[in-house]
Amino acid sequence: MRRLNRKKALNFVKEVDAFPKVPESYVETTASGGTVSVLAFTAMALLAFFEFFVYRDTWMKYEYEVDKDFTSKLRINIDITVAMRCQFVGADVLDLAETMVASDGLQYEPIFDLSPQQRLWHRTLLLIQNRLREEHSLQDVLFKNVMKGAPTALPPREDDPTQPLNACRIHGHLYVNKVAGNFHITVGKAIPHPRGHAHLAALVSHETYNFSHRIDHLSFGEEIPGILNPLDGTEKVSADHNQMFQYFITIVPTKLQTYKVSADTHQYSVTERERVINHAAGSHGVSGIFMKYDISSLIVKVTEQHMPFWQFLVRLCGIIGGIFSTTGMLHGLVGFCVDVVCCRFKLGVYKPKSMSVFDGHVNSRTPLLSENAEH
Repeated sequence: MRRLNRKKALNFVKEVDAFPKVPESYVETTASGGTVSVLAFTAMALLAFFEFFVYRDTWMKYEYEVDKDFTSKLRINIDITVAMRCQFVGADVLDLAETMVASDGLQYEPIFDLSPQQRLWHRTLLLIQNRLREEHSLQDVLFKNVMKGAPTALPPREDDPTQPLNACRIHGHLYVNKVAGNFHITVGKAIPHPRGHAHLAALVSHETYNFSHRIDHLSFGEEIPGILNPLDGTEKVSADHNQMFQYFITIVPTKLQTYKVSADTHQYSVTERERVINHAAGSHGVSGIFMKYDISSLIVKVTEQHMPFWQFLVRLCGIIGGIFSTTGMLHGLVGFCVDVVCCRFKLGVYKPKSMSVFDGHVNSRTPLLSENAEH
């Protein structure tokens, strides 16, 4: 009984076979079919090879939502060199609520010029920044390769400077409230004031004012090696002693999630402006470097995504099946067209073959038909 049921099951499976086998004696191979097969297999191999690299590649997905975190502090990472002595300049932050933020996290380091290694680093940074301004899509490459390249901070000096230390490097970090504010570097050290703060600039001669500067690094939030910011590598040369440099910065909180790093950082865009302070001409203000920042209410989530393995298999099956079916149809269509043309013009296998019947000295098929008709 079991054998009978098994035989019925096997017969049923054979009846629903969608891939019937054709005996080899009924299969005819041709040179054209073999050529098409070789081309098809080559195309399959190449496309499958390229599809594997597409599968290995990743892309960045951007999502936006409202930032509901207003209680945490915002970290400002600073590395700026000003062409003035450290005792003549002061740096601090004043937020929208007229709250002066302590600048204890900043260090003032006398310095003159970059060392050869630092100059090479700065030149490379400028080249990358120029390229980023032309190709914005390169930012995705930087996101995917964070923690892989060289640090974005200025490398330490490998030699001792021999020239006078006429410049001041201000570097470190500050924690401020998540409201709009103004980070500035101007003449004199800052002192608290009931209505904000003030700088002791009266003891500094105007002839020593020189706010030519280089921004080696300026970022907001967690500092991530490998991420470049718009102002990194910026150099400005002052054309006058009384000159104001202004940077209007819009900060966008960013959550970065890649296969290499997960961090909460901030991106920003910047608009620059500079002008000479001349009260007689109506250009009022204070000489110095002013960075006015504002924080966006939206947060950007940047997530690195990868093609699922099942999707890779589906695309691979589509490539193989599509090429196999397409080449088969094209081969059949071309063969049909060739047969039609050859049949129409009596070419190839369709060329008529003459039958010669010798009757004496006559080579003709007509007498043969006549004789057969008479008999």
